[in-house]
Amino acid sequence: MNKNNTVAIIARNGIIAALYVGLTLASFPLSYGMIQFRISEILVLLCFFRKDYTVGLTLGCAIANIFSPELGLWDVLIGTGATLISCLGICFCKILFVAALMPVVANALLVGFELSFILGVDNFWVCAGFVALGEFVVLGVGYGLFMFLKNKKYFMENVIGANQNLECKF
Repeated sequence: MNKNNTVAIIARNGIIAALYVGLTLASFPLSYGMIQFRISEILVLLCFFRKDYTVGLTLGCAIANIFSPELGLWDVLIGTGATLISCLGICFCKILFVAALMPVVANALLVGFELSFILGVDNFWVCAGFVALGEFVVLGVGYGLFMFLKNKKYFMENVIGANQNLECKF
C-alpha cells in the first residue's frame, strides 16, 4: 500500500466518521433512548462494499455516543461495541439483505441490554424489541438506498472506489 492510498483511506474514514456524527446529532431527538431511529446507522452498510469503512463508522459512533443524554460513557462503550460488531459482521456477508440484518440483531441485543440495565427496565425483551424495530426501519431504508446506489457509476467509483473487487450479491 502506497502513501497516497493510506492518506486516501484515512481521509475517507474521517469523512465517514463526520457523516455519522453529523447525521446522529442532526436527528438528535430520534437518535438516542429506547425508541430510536438513528438515521446514521444507514452508513454501516458501506462496510458491505468496503471493509475499511469499519474504522470510520466505529469512530463516528463513539463520538456520537458521547452526546447520549441518558447513557453517557456506557453508550460510548456498549453502543459503539454494537456498531463495531455490526460492521465486522457486514464485512463478511455476501448478500446485502443479510448484511442489513446484522445491525438489527447486534443493536437489539447489546443496546437492548444496555438500556435495560442502565435505565432499570425490568423486561430486557421490551428494550431489545424497540431497538430492533428502530434499526429494522432505518436499515430497511438503507437497503433500498444501497440497492439504488449500486447501479450508479459515481457512487461505485467515488464512494466505493473503482478498484474494488466486489464479490457480493444484492
